[in-house]
Amino acid sequence: METLECIKTRRSIRKFKADAVAHETIDSIIAAAAMAPSWKNTQISRYNIVEDRSLLDEIADNCVLDFAFNQKTIKGAPQLVVVSMIEKRCGYEKDGSFTTSKEDRWEMYDAGIASQTFCLAAHDLGVGTVILGIFDEDKVAKAIALPEGQKVAALIAMGYPDQECEAPTRKTVEELVRFL
Repeated sequence: METLECIKTRRSIRKFKADAVAHETIDSIIAAAAMAPSWKNTQISRYNIVEDRSLLDEIADNCVLDFAFNQKTIKGAPQLVVVSMIEKRCGYEKDGSFTTSKEDRWEMYDAGIASQTFCLAAHDLGVGTVILGIFDEDKVAKAIALPEGQKVAALIAMGYPDQECEAPTRKTVEELVRFL
């Protein structure tokens, strides 16, 4: 698939077939996501793949702030990617000071780039994804026993699509651009 076609045809998938994505396919997706740029090449993003049904249910029932839409999506997904990030690397100098006024917010920026790259690579391989943003990061971290020094950045429900989605309306280029 060509890059622009991948960008233009990727959709947020919320209904999945029961089949889990093979580990080899996930490895290929993560290898592509590893190519995402990051602050001073720190490569802080990590991918925790939740496949255990009882753990998926625990996250859905107890970690998404009772947001029914996310609960349903996670319960219907064969796998959930908990994107985590190593703390205190992006935006920092070696002495621990911040490089810019963005301070540690570079962590989320880098995790976002990596998450989008993950989703595009998944789409290219026929795997559907949706990034979920409503969750309690401390509860998710505890549920998956996240290693110390990492924090949860995003949840990505993943599986083979069991739906076709139309592209939502997008703003025009004229609404988005400003040439100076």
